[in-house]
Amino acid sequence: MSYFAHESAIVDEGARIGDGTSVWHFSHVMAGAVIGSHCSLGQNVNVAGGSLTGDRVKIQNNVSVFAGVTIEDEVFLGPSCVLTNVTNPRAQVSRRGIYEKTLIRRGATIGANATVLCGIQVGRYAFIGAGAVVTKNVPDYAFLVGVPARQRGWMSRHGHPLKQADKDGNLVCPESGYRYKEVEPGVLRCLDLDEDAPLPEDKAVGTKPYAEFHPHRGVDR
Repeated sequence: MSYFAHESAIVDEGARIGDGTSVWHFSHVMAGAVIGSHCSLGQNVNVAGGSLTGDRVKIQNNVSVFAGVTIEDEVFLGPSCVLTNVTNPRAQVSRRGIYEKTLIRRGATIGANATVLCGIQVGRYAFIGAGAVVTKNVPDYAFLVGVPARQRGWMSRHGHPLKQADKDGNLVCPESGYRYKEVEPGVLRCLDLDEDAPLPEDKAVGTKPYAEFHPHRGVDR
């Protein structure tokens, strides 16, 4: 397999890394780790054996992916976010082999300095704000902020808050135009694209910065 590893990075024998993935400065991929194709591991990233990382995942600087963590395709892990695998760690008590499982579903974003406690599932395209502490399962497309994290609404697949429904009760993403609807209480679905379908090419490149879509951001916080 063909991947790039910076000369300062360490990739242990027995690690599996897919084609087109980049492992940058001072990062360490341990034996038994599985990383998919076309991923980017920033500076000072540690990926442990017993973890699974899908394709096209972006892991920013200073993130550790521990054993028991599964990251699906196209997840974004922000700088210095924290994932864990033991709820009640003690230096005197070895819990190796009984690590708790954490699942980050496809397309989710974990913001900078956010913490996700172990044993949790973060839903597809969920958006965890910077510094949040996630203590329970997160629905698909949910937008969470705070300590402990609380849902503040819904976020589109393109990363925009979905606030005002149209005359048909649909929530419309201002960037993509895709429509979303709560098909049952607490369950949001995209009406125009299946959650497992790739974005069309014309929807996969941003055209304007966030502030142009939300010129009054921060006013309702």
